[in-house]
Amino acid sequence: MHEIAKPELVYFADFEVEVGAPLDAGHTQHGLRRLIPILGGSARGQGWSAEVLPGGADYQCVLTPRLVELDARYMLRTDSGDIVYVHNRAIRCAAEEVTARLLRGESVPPDAVYFRCTPSFEASSPKWRWITEHVFLGAGVRTPERVLLRFYQVV
Repeated sequence: MHEIAKPELVYFADFEVEVGAPLDAGHTQHGLRRLIPILGGSARGQGWSAEVLPGGADYQCVLTPRLVELDARYMLRTDSGDIVYVHNRAIRCAAEEVTARLLRGESVPPDAVYFRCTPSFEASSPKWRWITEHVFLGAGVRTPERVLLRFYQVV
C-alpha cells in the first residue's frame, strides 16, 4: 500500500468583496433564490494585490431556515494587470434566527455562522496559471456591505 500524503493548508489571500442590495426572486421549487450584486473590492496575498471588478454576482439559494448555498462569480484585476476569474462555492449555516438576521441585512457575530467555501480560479497569464491547477479552501464573514474571505491553498 502506498502512503498518501495528508493535505496541508497554506495561506493564499484575504478578499474584501463589496456587495449591493439583494434581488429576491422569491421561493421556487429549490428554495428562496437571491442574487447579490458584486460592486467591487480588493484582494491581498503575499507579494500581490488585486481589485475586485464590479459586475459579478453571488447567486444564493436559501435551502432551509438554517442553510444557504452561495455561488459567487466575479473577476479580479491584479496589480500586474492580469485578469483572474473567480468562482467561489460556499455554504453558510446558522441558527434560524441568525440566518433570518443575515437575510434582512443585519450584522451578526461571525462565530454564530459556519461559512466555508471552495474557490476556484481561472487565469490565462503564465504568472497566474498555477492557481488553476490547485485546490483552495476558505472561510468567510458576511457584513451588511461586504463579504470578508480568507483563502488557503491545499498542498
